[in-house]
Parts: sequence; C-alpha cells; structure tokens
Amino acid sequence: MKRDGHTHTEFCPHGKVEDTELLIKRAISLGFKEYSVTEHAPLPTGIEKLAAGDSVVWTTASMSLNDVDNYFKKMNNLRKKYASDIIIHIGFELDYFSEFEGWTRDFLAEYGSQTDDGILSVHFLEGEGGLRGIDYSFEEYKTGVVDYLGSFQKAQKSYYQKVLTSLEADLGPFKPTRLGHISLCQKFERFFDEPTDYSSENIALVHTLLTRIKQEKYSLDLNTAGFYKQGYQQSYPQVWITGKAIELGIPFVYGSDTHSLADVGQGYEKITQYL
Repeated sequence: MKRDGHTHTEFCPHGKVEDTELLIKRAISLGFKEYSVTEHAPLPTGIEKLAAGDSVVWTTASMSLNDVDNYFKKMNNLRKKYASDIIIHIGFELDYFSEFEGWTRDFLAEYGSQTDDGILSVHFLEGEGGLRGIDYSFEEYKTGVVDYLGSFQKAQKSYYQKVLTSLEADLGPFKPTRLGHISLCQKFERFFDEPTDYSSENIALVHTLLTRIKQEKYSLDLNTAGFYKQGYQQSYPQVWITGKAIELGIPFVYGSDTHSLADVGQGYEKITQYL
C-alpha cells in the first residue's frame, strides 16, 4: 500500500507546517493509503544544561511537553474522521540522547501506549560547548561539530557511533524500531572544502550498523527530503547504503519528512524509480 511513514504537523516549531488536516487531505488526493504522523517528541527536561550553539536550534527542535496531550487529541480525531479514506498512524520522531536515556524511557512509558508507529533519530552530537545541532545550518554544523572534532570524517564517525548506540539503547517496550534518515550527517557535504566521502573505517562502521539493524529486525526511513537539500541532493540514506541494506533484507519505509503542504508525497515517484 502507498504509505508515507514520516510526516510532521503544526505542532512542529520549525518550518511553516499547515494544519495537519490539510496535509492528510492532500495525501489522500495523491493516493496514499497509510500516513504516519511522527512529530518531533519533546526534548528531555534538563537538556538546556548541555545545549550549546545557536539557541534557535533548541527552541525550535521539537514540540513542547505541554502540547503532547493536545497532539494526541487532534491526531486521534483526524484518524477517526478520515478512517474510511486512509489509515493514520500516530507516534513520534524521537531524538536519542545517551545522557537522557532514563528520561526518554519514562516519557515512552507514559505516552508510548498511545502510539502505533515511530522513528528514532539523531539530530545532535557532542561539539563545542556541549551538544550541537547537526542539521540546522552549515555554519552551525561546521563550527560547532566538524571543526571541534577536527574533520568532517571524524564528525561522520561520531554520528554513526551515536546512531549505533541509539539502536542498542534500552528505552523500553515502546521504543521506535525504525531509524530516521541515517545519513543526516552528510546534509551539508557539498558545502565543505575537505573530504566528505566515507573513510574505510566509517564504511566498516556503517556495515556494523546495518548488520545490527538486521539482527534487531529494525527498519529504515527511506527519506526523500534529502533530494531537495542544496548541500546534499540525495536520498537519506544514499545509494551505497541503501543497496547494502537491500542486500541484507532490511525493510525500508518511504518518508517524505513533510514540513509543509508542498512537501506531501515529495519524491515518491523518484524513489520508486530509484529502487
């Protein structure tokens, strides 16, 4: 069935996301039969102690904890309203922080029973002054992470180590079992004047990650938003990782990563040809 497994809502404070009902109606008109609403879960309480860099990265990263109940209420109402037209799944795109595994486990214990889909992602890495965002802007990633760690490939290694750690983490029974956009560290690769390809060490690390994904029976977000990023212009993950995952039999779920009405269904035809 034609399914979009990664979308956002007006509860997301970055971008200009229209009312979710409009997005769902657009998805129906495009022939989608399943639609997963996966809003950015609230960041852990206390994250501000480790947050560094541009404050906007943090204030716009996720929905507020105070919005969670309203989020479920609205999405459940939409699920019922459009039940005859489309299957709507409700969940979170959950950020992994090794420093806040306990908080995250407690959050999922409280709200996870209300979800039936979800994505586990890494958007932040250790950098200058604390945790830094890796996909907010080229400048933030370069100065806060790449320069701090010493090279693009060292940042790449840090990212994949974090993704692997997120896979291994015990976050309880409601932990999402699909990893989001696992080549996000490459988002600004075209803007760097240093090597951004994968070192042999990092290729081996990706292979280890994929092997563990297969063993744990996780799936991967095949995210088309990357096609439309000026510094990247590929899917997340890119061709060689996708090919290796297919060889291993790892399932993919198409994700538009919709943050606006114009994004609904983006790249779907491209990705079917690509596969």
